[in-house]
Amino acid sequence: MGMSVIIAAARPEEAEQILKLQYLGYQSEAELYSDWTLEPLTQTLESLRAELSEHRVLVARLGDEVVGSVRGWVDADGVGRIGRLVVHPRMQRHGLGRRLLEGLEAQLAEDGATGGFELFTGHRSLGNLRLYRKLGYRETEVREVSRRLSIVTLAKPVTTTLAA
Repeated sequence: MGMSVIIAAARPEEAEQILKLQYLGYQSEAELYSDWTLEPLTQTLESLRAELSEHRVLVARLGDEVVGSVRGWVDADGVGRIGRLVVHPRMQRHGLGRRLLEGLEAQLAEDGATGGFELFTGHRSLGNLRLYRKLGYRETEVREVSRRLSIVTLAKPVTTTLAA
């Protein structure tokens, strides 16, 4: 008898689980770029709690365990800003990232994201880039941060989501 994964709004009491998952999930990114100072690895519990109260945060729950998370908000220009998509390593490649992202897009569209959606990832994060492109995101900018890291910004119009 297996449990199914539920996508739902994060609860304030899940902040520690989300932070631990984020730390675990971003280890592979840190290794990829030889940089253990990535913001998701240095974020404090206090700042995550502030994000939980200020932004939309979705989690993927397997029973009581948080196995995925994503967060976002709508900026002053009506663009849905999406970040920190993370899925537990043992739960990857089962569609949870897609479900989290599509769920957040729907919520941000309800919140007034008429200017589309935008997110970013590192240039070596090929799995992330593949997922985002598969979901209709297109590269809009590549910005070199250091010799080891370039940030790839991707955007998607709202109509792509609503038509799906």
